[in-house]
Amino acid sequence: MPNDMDKKSVIIIGGGAAGFFCAANLDKTKFQVKILEQNSDVLQKVKISGGGRCNVTHACFDPKELVNFYPRGNKELLSVFHRFQPGDTMDWFEQKGVDLKIEDDNRIFPESNSSQTIIDTLVNVVHDKGFEVLTKSVVLAIERTGNQYTVTTTSDRYSADYIVFATGSSPKSLKLVQNLGHRIVESVPSLFTFNIKNEFLTDLPGTSFPNAEISIPKLKVEESGPMLITHWGLSGPAVLKISAWKARELAELKYQTEAVVNFLGLDLDDASETFYQFKKDNPKKSIGNSKIFEITTRFWHRILWLSKVDLEKSVSNISAKELEAVVKNLCANVMKVSGKSTYKDEFVTAGGVELKEINFRNMSSRILPDFYIAGEVLNIDAVTGGFNFQACWSEAWLIAEDLNGKL
Repeated sequence: MPNDMDKKSVIIIGGGAAGFFCAANLDKTKFQVKILEQNSDVLQKVKISGGGRCNVTHACFDPKELVNFYPRGNKELLSVFHRFQPGDTMDWFEQKGVDLKIEDDNRIFPESNSSQTIIDTLVNVVHDKGFEVLTKSVVLAIERTGNQYTVTTTSDRYSADYIVFATGSSPKSLKLVQNLGHRIVESVPSLFTFNIKNEFLTDLPGTSFPNAEISIPKLKVEESGPMLITHWGLSGPAVLKISAWKARELAELKYQTEAVVNFLGLDLDDASETFYQFKKDNPKKSIGNSKIFEITTRFWHRILWLSKVDLEKSVSNISAKELEAVVKNLCANVMKVSGKSTYKDEFVTAGGVELKEINFRNMSSRILPDFYIAGEVLNIDAVTGGFNFQACWSEAWLIAEDLNGKL
């Protein structure tokens, strides 16, 4: 076994998912490794993910299907996922004694329902290898000197044979790598909810719709899935998907646009047909007490209010014009989006290091020798559901494999 003098030095900048997973897969007999983390705690995003349960990955095991969840990076990640995909992630954690479970929506969590399980596993593996984790280490500069890199932090200077840059998407991090010659695609928020100031939505937070649809005609985009009324507007997977796929275009619009909301996920004709059939079968019932569609009574009353229909009116007396108004407000409700709110604490951005400058066979920089880049610092992002972490695990594994094969 080589002594420490014979080992090559690796500095991993960033103590998040990608940084720790890379370290956890590096050969301790070949490398001395330091993880530099600017915050006082490591793996902070892992901690808050999935409401503190850690959405480790997603049960999609076909790389061709998996890449469809990535608005940016889908072409590049195809080869990456052919090498290391969610099944491999599950195997890796289960070999470390972490029991995982696949939930009904295909998201994967630890059986413990605690992100601390994932954090402890990664930290313990890295610690057992004898690698150093240095918190409160803010990197100020990275310079190439001869065949090595010099990394200057607020408290020290380090030399490294190899750099793994996995900082996340903070502007200071992007500036560091830009100063080394990489091109940066400007970052804009992704995965956010829509602020909609509309009297119709007042007092309805928590009302959910399992099969809604939402479109933004100006951007020629439509998404479907669960949707939720919040204190500030609309949220849920249908909204988040649109915000991810059209992150840059929505930023250009300054988050001011019109959305067409279909709370039922039915087309107008089908909804009208359902209403007419109910009218025929229940002529004497009052419209306010009628359960025509799978929505809450409170929401139904709000729709009738918006459609100017008296709650006490019998179903047989609903005019064609009133029926049309109700169906339109349910299935083609035009709303003004006036801003955005970040989805919980799981802040995700579109933007980062230009992907053409990365070799996706091993995540190495095409600009800098012995320099690897992984995680959210790249111009790669995904919709919610464990996909952003999967990109981190896969990219980090490729880096470790490449480094392990060098010596």
